[in-house]
Amino acid sequence: MIFHSLEFLAFVIITLAAYWVLPMRAQNVLLLVASYLFYGWIHPWFVALIFATSVIDYWSARGMTMFPERKKAFLWLSIVTNFGLLGFYKYFGFFVDNVAAAGDSLGWNIPHIALRVALPVGISFYTFQSMSYTIDVYRGHAPARRRFVDVAAFIAFFPHLVAGPIMRATNLLPQFERERRFSAAAARDATVLMVWGFFKKLVIADNVGVIANKVFALADPEFFVLWAGVFAFAIQIYADFSAYTDIARGVAKWFGFELIKNFERPYLATGPGDFWRRWNISLSTWFRDYVYIPLGGSRRGPWRQAANILITFLASGLWHGASWNYVLWGAYHGMLLVVARARGPASPQRHATRGWLWPLQAAGMFVLTCIGWLIFRETEFAQLARDLRLVPWQSSAIGTSAGLYLFLLAALYSVPLWIHDLWAELKGADLVAAIETPEVDVNWRRTAAQALLSGVLVTAIVTLRSRTALDFIYFAF
Repeated sequence: MIFHSLEFLAFVIITLAAYWVLPMRAQNVLLLVASYLFYGWIHPWFVALIFATSVIDYWSARGMTMFPERKKAFLWLSIVTNFGLLGFYKYFGFFVDNVAAAGDSLGWNIPHIALRVALPVGISFYTFQSMSYTIDVYRGHAPARRRFVDVAAFIAFFPHLVAGPIMRATNLLPQFERERRFSAAAARDATVLMVWGFFKKLVIADNVGVIANKVFALADPEFFVLWAGVFAFAIQIYADFSAYTDIARGVAKWFGFELIKNFERPYLATGPGDFWRRWNISLSTWFRDYVYIPLGGSRRGPWRQAANILITFLASGLWHGASWNYVLWGAYHGMLLVVARARGPASPQRHATRGWLWPLQAAGMFVLTCIGWLIFRETEFAQLARDLRLVPWQSSAIGTSAGLYLFLLAALYSVPLWIHDLWAELKGADLVAAIETPEVDVNWRRTAAQALLSGVLVTAIVTLRSRTALDFIYFAF
């Protein structure tokens, strides 16, 4: 079931109607059943996989409490099982193909195992969320829960199940364990947030996604055409991914839950460190807390810190998919961060005072980010090498004109996104306060502003939405 479908709208309305007449414990049961229905709508067997993950991690955490002398064994049970399932479904074919290719290059005849399994949607997200629970219990940061329903609902909570944000047990599980009351103000804010998310997905992401797909389908695009396509993809992946997060946060608000923001205007970052404090925040902090810091972080000298950064980013790249271009993308961003750390202090925190160099720094980091998106998008190394060797003075007049047209078209669709982010960055507050600041008291001026904004966005969706519906990009991860 996908967010931008009539089935999902009907599903949410029916679930909400039943949800708010039930007591808290029954609400959790309903959320678990609804989440499994949502996840298994297309492929029912996916539910068995997430249920197995929930059972193993529930009992692993309980085992740490009941048998503290064996808590490390229970932690390893969780880690091995989770990574085993993730590795099999996501990386088995990749591993077999690379072993066979290596054997062929050495003249060895290695039998090729022709086994292809469907990748369960969102397995990387819910696996990391479930593992964060057992790791936090092991570290003493969270108690092991006695109610299986609460843990299973936390892992499978449908608004953010298939594309994040990755929530921590210390943040989300307590919300399942307390009474939740309906708030009209929160519901209004949630609706605006969802409409903004649908606008970003259907009007911005899908329209520029068509441009990006057509450019990357070309065998030999010229320089300006190629980089117009890269720019379109940069806008697409940000608008698409942040749209999913906004819709997820909005739906969760309707049910009385607060999910974390996953994006803080990443294309206005002034350096690599600043970018990763703003992009896919839940995943970045997951790798920081569960990979980078356990490796030693910055505590063991500059060389060890550089190695820890590279290892973390290589793992992050591999998390995105079973393809070497993702590993290269992770290495690229890791090297950017290592170089930035070697040159001086970390990038300024958001909302810091901006000097006259800030636009140049942000533009420079955006260019570096776009180079990374080319690596991320292009899966064939030979084509990637060819793309990186292109130079502008070899472009034809037709290629230059086509590239400029595609760039301006993508830029036009992205204007609302840039206005929103620039306003928030420069003012230190969201362009639409209703999106970020729920209120308990009735504020008719604010309510009217919400209604007007929602009406404008819905009108834009109806009139400007792409005729080509594209899946959310991060469904593939």
